[in-house]
Amino acid sequence: MRLGASALWLVPGLASLAAFAWLLTLAPTDAAGRAYAAYGGVYIAASLVWLWMVEGQRPDGWDVTGAAICLIGAAIILFAPRAA
Repeated sequence: MRLGASALWLVPGLASLAAFAWLLTLAPTDAAGRAYAAYGGVYIAASLVWLWMVEGQRPDGWDVTGAAICLIGAAIILFAPRAA
């Protein structure tokens, strides 16, 4: 957190973390690991949104490319056909 930034920014961050933890408990036990792995891609993309919206630093092309790769990986993990 930036020096002088309001500690109130911790509230939405903690609420998001708590919501994620709760939502992860709703995933079927055999798929919880996949759900958590896919969350990593979403977390990276959300971090870049935070960088831009809150910290005022626009992500560069490398940031966007890396996040896109992560989201593609998350989609493969979530939507790949699996043997029943």
